[in-house]
Amino acid sequence: MRIWMDGKLVEQQDAKVSVFDHGLLYGDGVFEGIRVYGGTIFQCQAHVDRLFDSARRIRLAIPLTKQEIVEAMHQALRANGLSEAYIRLVVTRGEGNLGLSPFLSPSPCIFIIPGQIQLYPPEMYEKGMAVIIAKTVRTAATMLDPSVKSLNYLNNIMAKIEAIDAGVPEAIMLNVQGHVAECTGDNIFTIKDGTAFTPPPPAGILIGITRGVVIKLAGRLGIPLAEKDLTPGDLYQADECFLTGTAAEVIAVTKIDDKVIGTGKPGPITNKLMAAFREFIRDSDQ
Repeated sequence: MRIWMDGKLVEQQDAKVSVFDHGLLYGDGVFEGIRVYGGTIFQCQAHVDRLFDSARRIRLAIPLTKQEIVEAMHQALRANGLSEAYIRLVVTRGEGNLGLSPFLSPSPCIFIIPGQIQLYPPEMYEKGMAVIIAKTVRTAATMLDPSVKSLNYLNNIMAKIEAIDAGVPEAIMLNVQGHVAECTGDNIFTIKDGTAFTPPPPAGILIGITRGVVIKLAGRLGIPLAEKDLTPGDLYQADECFLTGTAAEVIAVTKIDDKVIGTGKPGPITNKLMAAFREFIRDSDQ
């Protein structure tokens, strides 16, 4: 594999960052995970816009234009002969010293990893998946802006460990008010009496790109949808539940903790949205 790194294509074993990089020392940086379908970078502009917005919010100046970032991603794909891929696009604060000050790191580090990802096995997309509600509480929006897709994922990782310990692949995180926020790597939707619900941004969520696509598709399909604070009780009583994310795409949840959701199988509205999402991917006007 060849990695695009600070303007050069290097072999995987040569793609290295300094031990003094603040991305490594403090999780100081931003990233995007991006799908590539049929050679097309999926929702490319939305991802690049979010990267720059995240960087702006933490006062990290990206030393490239948006178009240069897009071209760098294409270079990495061409260098590896990939038309179906998962891109990890990362901007760290760069090399500094052992102090916290970000202003002593004058040169951000940018790298692009063009690889593959399979978050969940294929059978889960057919049968649905079990999840838990984590005891780890989502970092409050007043502590860290959830719209920043930062390199500091320890909060999510602790909830992920809970899921793994419980023998399931994903965990739902509640916010400090006890409302549903999001999963460790995915946004969450429920269906009740034909209406789809998803937590609003103030609940402490990362506003997912795939989440936005699914909201748009629900509108096209005439499926009522509302952003609403959800409780664990709302989850347990839902007719259907599903997750969305760049790596996850759209996947049904059929069990939460010990509670079977709906019939215990992916529901009709979830299946309709999954099919619409696959069709959207094939659409050349993504």
